[in-house]
Amino acid sequence: MAPRHQRNLTRRKMLFALGGAAVAVPAIASIAPFALADQSGTTAASGSLPVTVVNNSGSFTNGSVHLYVVGNLDGKQVRLTADGQVVPIALADNGADGFTDYAIPLAGSGETKLSLPYMSGRIYVSMGAKLKFKAVADGNGNPALQYPAGWVTSDPNYGILHDCAEFTHNASGMFCNTTMVDMFSVPMSIRLTGDKDQTAGTLVDGGRAAAFAAVKEVEEFAGLVVDDTRIIAPGHGLDAGIFAKDYLAPYIDSVWSTYTGKDLRVTTNAGTFTGRVRADQFTFTGPASVSFAKPSTRDVLFCDGNLAAPNDGTTGPVAAVLGAGFNRTTLLSNPDQPTTDPATFYQTALTNHYAKAIHAATKDGKAYGFAFDDVADFASYIQDTSPTGFTLTLTAF
Repeated sequence: MAPRHQRNLTRRKMLFALGGAAVAVPAIASIAPFALADQSGTTAASGSLPVTVVNNSGSFTNGSVHLYVVGNLDGKQVRLTADGQVVPIALADNGADGFTDYAIPLAGSGETKLSLPYMSGRIYVSMGAKLKFKAVADGNGNPALQYPAGWVTSDPNYGILHDCAEFTHNASGMFCNTTMVDMFSVPMSIRLTGDKDQTAGTLVDGGRAAAFAAVKEVEEFAGLVVDDTRIIAPGHGLDAGIFAKDYLAPYIDSVWSTYTGKDLRVTTNAGTFTGRVRADQFTFTGPASVSFAKPSTRDVLFCDGNLAAPNDGTTGPVAAVLGAGFNRTTLLSNPDQPTTDPATFYQTALTNHYAKAIHAATKDGKAYGFAFDDVADFASYIQDTSPTGFTLTLTAF
């Protein structure tokens, strides 16, 4: 199987399509289109996948947990109802308080059973209070949905304990992940059955508390911890002014200096690219000629800007490997990338301590701490082309 960063479907496309990079206001979701049977109203379920939601949080009863399944179908903003129907977002859905109520209640006790038709989006959970999604008109006047932005203090959901998993369910299968790219708050795991029986996102015992403590111990990252509610990803912290915008500059400068005098080799499905810094551009030759201007700390943390990865089969895969190497701080220690030994990741004092902490908190060492965490298959991502069931489990705090 091809490495995740070289497959057509990648989590980072899902992330940025969903608006995961939005920082100033709640994201307006927009996900890759899939077939919508009836664009005028409620759609018939197509490709229904049995879904089970299990509340093993130990801290919240089923009655205090609220579930939301929101996303996109054929370019339209949609939501899932408790009876498995996909309903387009409507401006009239906003109540007297200005927000929608799309919450799907959990069963009174035990497991909650749902059916997931073809759609792509996020499964949100909130604990103790309902989330405030707002239906708005997008730039083309079409109904859209503002998603929670828990890293923005002015967001109406900032004080609510919540988190999400992501998925794309279509005729090709089920593709899903637990994500910490924006923040980490509610411990959860996902299980996907079908051709295989797979899980992702499961934390070690005490993993949530350990991650909070580890981030808090690093002075530059301590401000990202919001009480016992969440840890904000450093990229969003940077935009909010609570994380240094030049934090990784010394490491980035060292990479640029080091590879002025020697080669860096990056292996992708397209072949091996060999690069050196020339005229302040990291220029690679091989299957194609690609080059990158020096990234900023923000570019590295968001895997964007000068490290943006177009879906072109050449520049994109090289950008992904560079982004992973910067976040894991392995570029100086190994001139052959991507590195695949997790024991070599995050070993420098100047590194992405947020990603380090959440990886250390998971049983299999896999997490989505940044958008290129799928490089060399270290992301909390699973897929199945013949899925038979999906389970979301809220695990112990």
